[in-house]
Amino acid sequence: MKVDICIIGAGSGGLSVAAGAAQLGVSVALIEGHKMGGDCLNYGCVPSKALLAAAKRANIFRSSEAFGIQKVEPKINFKKLHDHIHEVISTLAPQDSVERFEKLGVKVVQEKARFLSPKLVQAGNTQVEAKYFVIATGSSPTIVPLPGIENVPYLTNETIFDLKEKPGHLIVVGGGPIGCEIAQAYRLLGVKVTLLEAFTLLPKEDHEVVSILRNRLKKDGIDIFEGVKILALSQEKKILHIQLEQEGKEISLQGTHLLMATGRKPNVMNLGLEEAGVQYNPKGIEVDRRLRTTNKKIYAIGDVVGGYQFTHMASYHAQVVIKNCLFHLPSKVDYKALPWVTYTNPEIAHIGIMHHEGPAGSKTLLWPYKDCDRAQTERETEGFIKVTTTPHGKVLGVSIIGVHAGELILPWGLLIEKRLKIRALADLIVAYPTLSEISKKVTSSFYAPLLFSPFTRKIVKFLMRVFP
Repeated sequence: MKVDICIIGAGSGGLSVAAGAAQLGVSVALIEGHKMGGDCLNYGCVPSKALLAAAKRANIFRSSEAFGIQKVEPKINFKKLHDHIHEVISTLAPQDSVERFEKLGVKVVQEKARFLSPKLVQAGNTQVEAKYFVIATGSSPTIVPLPGIENVPYLTNETIFDLKEKPGHLIVVGGGPIGCEIAQAYRLLGVKVTLLEAFTLLPKEDHEVVSILRNRLKKDGIDIFEGVKILALSQEKKILHIQLEQEGKEISLQGTHLLMATGRKPNVMNLGLEEAGVQYNPKGIEVDRRLRTTNKKIYAIGDVVGGYQFTHMASYHAQVVIKNCLFHLPSKVDYKALPWVTYTNPEIAHIGIMHHEGPAGSKTLLWPYKDCDRAQTERETEGFIKVTTTPHGKVLGVSIIGVHAGELILPWGLLIEKRLKIRALADLIVAYPTLSEISKKVTSSFYAPLLFSPFTRKIVKFLMRVFP
């Protein structure tokens, strides 16, 4: 098979390149050795958010007394919860299906791929020769070699969504986004949950943000152990036994289910990258800012290049590759306006630099949810928005923790991407009462010290005397 572009991996990034190229009239081969849709559809974003949606619905029964609604402990049917998750997956699956892409003109090969040479790939009984290749093989769960891990059953994000019965006691190892989201979801669904983290929860986030989430998780009833070392894992009569060390003290835990949420590793093995002249390491395939590998006719996108492992990052990479391959534009990646969201309750959203990274003279603005009327009416007053700017109002970074933080981050990305000053948002008319007022009010706080200063007051008094 000879094509213009061959894509290895049918996850978010690979599918975006395939669809875009095919609709532009380019001949395309798409090779996938497992499930169409990749991790996001089958094991990641979609099932986890379906789980979280169920957990939030369940928690409404417990948390509505302030509205005059009687508190009730919900009864959870875990078989129907499983069916809900997989129904969402199956509803979205046709968008990523072989049939849809073949209708677009893509030649889909459902086999594992391996490079035979810089211009040739073997996939089952098919050999594909292409002008350009795009490696979009994603990532898979990293299993930390804990003492005794080989002797106990454990879950990952690839298997936990297959549970059909209520776990007795879920122990989550790893306090990153995946660990925090799933731990909270199962706790709100009535499961006893313990969360173990070797360092600190969400180490990439602002420490004030993490403090609020930590308190919420504890309030939800999750037992959290940070700064721990796991000494031993074992199982006896379907009961897991875990020995920990925390601050020099040994702790014994027992549970029924173990979830390993200890990060992800790029899928770089068994691709024949050496034969293709593509350099890589355990952190991913090496690429330049145009996403070209050391073989300039081969690109790599998404999780397989390491760094930011988000579905929206893979989609963004796909745009860059299409510009380079099909339009021959020297498009380069730019991460200054890259957002990310952790879908806990409250949500965490961030874009731009972290606040401790602000240059000398930068300003930090903060506005709490409790000072927003809509947040009060919803009784969702936990959280804040924190904005870092230059002295002249250029936005450098934003962190939000609170209800719908992932939705509120969008306009801040526009300001950073287009290099607009904070005034662009401050001058907007915002509907009342909405949560968007939080963004409006924090921008207004940038100008308040000057607007209401003694100097400005003198000017106003002078103008009032001069003009009748």
